[in-house]
Amino acid sequence: MIILWLTAIIPQLKFSPCSQFQHVCDGTTAVQLLVLFSSFGFISLGAGFIRPCSIIFGADQLEEKENPENQKLIESYFNCRLWRTLKAKESLFIGLLQAVIAAFRKRNSSLPLTDSCDDCYYRPRESELLAPSNDFRTSNPWSLCSVEHAESLKALIRVLPVWSTGFMIFVTARQFSFSVFQTKTMDRHIFPQFEVPEASFSVFMMIAFTIWIIIYDSVLVSLLSKYTGWPGGLSRVIRMGTVLIVSCMSMVFSAITESVRRQRAIEEGHEDDPSAIVNMSAMWLVPQYALLGVAEAAHGIGQIEFFYSLFPKSMSSIASAMYTTGTAASSLIVSILVSGVDCLSSTGRKTSWLATNINRGHLDYYFWLLTFLSLLNFLYFLVVCRFYEPGNGQISRCFMNLAMVRSVGYLTR
Repeated sequence: MIILWLTAIIPQLKFSPCSQFQHVCDGTTAVQLLVLFSSFGFISLGAGFIRPCSIIFGADQLEEKENPENQKLIESYFNCRLWRTLKAKESLFIGLLQAVIAAFRKRNSSLPLTDSCDDCYYRPRESELLAPSNDFRTSNPWSLCSVEHAESLKALIRVLPVWSTGFMIFVTARQFSFSVFQTKTMDRHIFPQFEVPEASFSVFMMIAFTIWIIIYDSVLVSLLSKYTGWPGGLSRVIRMGTVLIVSCMSMVFSAITESVRRQRAIEEGHEDDPSAIVNMSAMWLVPQYALLGVAEAAHGIGQIEFFYSLFPKSMSSIASAMYTTGTAASSLIVSILVSGVDCLSSTGRKTSWLATNINRGHLDYYFWLLTFLSLLNFLYFLVVCRFYEPGNGQISRCFMNLAMVRSVGYLTR
């Protein structure tokens, strides 16, 4: 932030403004761009170090396995996102890399997988099962990884399909720039003497975000838990699936509203005047913002809880980091999608759907496209859920050990 602040006060780091009488501008220098982009890079690094860990540190403080209300408490914490500090013993990423390399090296190993548990091992000393001894075993973790690293890698791979279903939530929520174009051409007055700025309509999304969390945590959780038996009211998978439908509905509202707005603009003779105010209240855009706020709140919390419940303790911070990584990936998807739609829709000298003059463009078609993609994403989510069973974490230790043996060749041959 300090570097970004310096770009605003040091004249040599400021971009040269272009007057309306200039046909050719000086542009920016390489140094100016380097300083600006480096500030963004440091901001991203700082957020990446702090945000994933801070949420999970709070969960670690509240977690008490012996408390019968522990699960409900953790669910409430993730709804609010309101330190027992564990000292890191080793790098998690190096451990995951060791598991990948060890599995690759032993990809041709063939170990029989029997129905009995005679070949199982179990770490506690009181176990009746025999554990392999440490005699004549290699100490190189790059050829023989630990159980923890193997299970961490499998847990990460297991959640990737569910994680990818959240991209469309963020894609639909990143359409603020087009909504600003819409609100600029609509009546933004709430009261005769009060007009909402066009770029401030996203506040309705934040209001819906906050209201949903409060209502769900204080009212709906207690009501739904009586019928579902789930401490959080609804299971995490059901919550994530439901908000995918809500996100799809928000795009339907967006498409219908834009279609009506564009038709009125043409009827009033504003087809060539994108700055003209259409006789239509901008409050018609509030429902789509509210639905997006509810969708982002419910899906984000449900996804982080889902990852947190499946990951081992050593990967707790990864649960939150994957959520923020999903937002970054969705921003890239939005850029590719917008560029592709603009290029394809303007072929043959046609007016692009995303033209600067939205009265000539077809922003409503773009919203219908997002609706279709959201629906496909929901179907993809249903397919993914068929391969996910909530009881997967309760598989017997014997089966988990034998599966791990087959994947990374843990036992000494």
